[in-house]
Amino acid sequence: MKAKIPEWKQNLRVLWFGNFIVGMGFQLIMPFMSLYIKTLGHFNRMQLNLWSGIVFSATFLVSSWMAPIWGKFADRHGRKKVMLISAAGMGVMMASMGLVAHVWQLALLRLLQGFFAGYVANTSALIASQVPSKHSGKALSTLSTGTTAGMLLGPLFGGAIAGAFGYRVTFFLTGLAYATVFVLTLFFVHERNFTPVSKEKTLPARELFKSLEYPQVIIGMFVTTLIIQAGNNSISPVISLYVQQLLHGGHSVDMVSGIIAALPGIATLFAAPLFGTWGDKIGTQKILRGGLIFAMLVYIPQAFVTNVWQLGILRFLVGISDAALLPQVQTLLAKYSPNEYSGRVFSYNQSAQFMGNIFGPLIGSTVSGAFGYGGVFLSTAFLVLINIGWVHHSTKEIDAKKA
Repeated sequence: MKAKIPEWKQNLRVLWFGNFIVGMGFQLIMPFMSLYIKTLGHFNRMQLNLWSGIVFSATFLVSSWMAPIWGKFADRHGRKKVMLISAAGMGVMMASMGLVAHVWQLALLRLLQGFFAGYVANTSALIASQVPSKHSGKALSTLSTGTTAGMLLGPLFGGAIAGAFGYRVTFFLTGLAYATVFVLTLFFVHERNFTPVSKEKTLPARELFKSLEYPQVIIGMFVTTLIIQAGNNSISPVISLYVQQLLHGGHSVDMVSGIIAALPGIATLFAAPLFGTWGDKIGTQKILRGGLIFAMLVYIPQAFVTNVWQLGILRFLVGISDAALLPQVQTLLAKYSPNEYSGRVFSYNQSAQFMGNIFGPLIGSTVSGAFGYGGVFLSTAFLVLINIGWVHHSTKEIDAKKA
């Protein structure tokens, strides 16, 4: 007789797919967003760039503010409820984007999409509260690959659908995908033995962190997440221009840039579960430190490459280092935060992640303008160096306890 699958494993499979769809939904429209905006009015170049920047950043700005609020709601009412609200809200907002007639309507819907961005953080919180501690590293690392895979394939699917059926159909299909996530979460994700935190017992943020056994670890991981995301995204504004420079203005810049941009995600997708397993055996913080050191070593030579294939190899190695970073941060959060407050803790971390998404491109654009494309990679390596010291300082107490 076939053994019954543990409930946390079933939840992991369904939530992996949910994260895949959410990650894909964030990136699906990126290849053509500026072109879609262009169809909504008559804009000069400056106006088009301004509206594109507003529409791109609106979701992340609101998400960084809303994530802790959804986390508090989840700890009081359940993570599954937040995931259902999030999936339904994002689905409606995304489908509505296919109906807009003016650019301000699109910007407003992108703001509202950020309002409902509570799905991913609460999948991590739910799995962290259910998985046996000896499997937490592998489980959370595997869960994170769902979002990575979705963000990796999103631009590819979005461009293909828009090319075949038009921009507006892409929004409708994405809304339908979110509806599928809602149904699967409703019927196949189970949150048993949930103990709600009453409104009277809900601690303010300062008191919450004081109550933790290792508050410096938790707060340290928030800062680590922000720096990791800022470093990763600082490259985004210049990667295609850097590829164009390495190709000496040759053909196929768009295709080659897409491949270069996708390589880190491909590497992370396959390496993350492996690092999660190793972290469960030898210590998650050791994997995190090793990943940061490796990341610094592969960022520096990217500033000095002379052809595209060298850049491609190094970007693939960046993906391997990424697999040892954010998934390990989430594992440390799971291990050193109480279950009753895991929703808030993971939501604070997601807020830090969104802030990194905002600051990273700003850093990259500023540095590239002042010091050239190579300067972006060197400044990112410097950020990673700061992060190495920060992680060492944040985790030295748990290292001392285990010694």
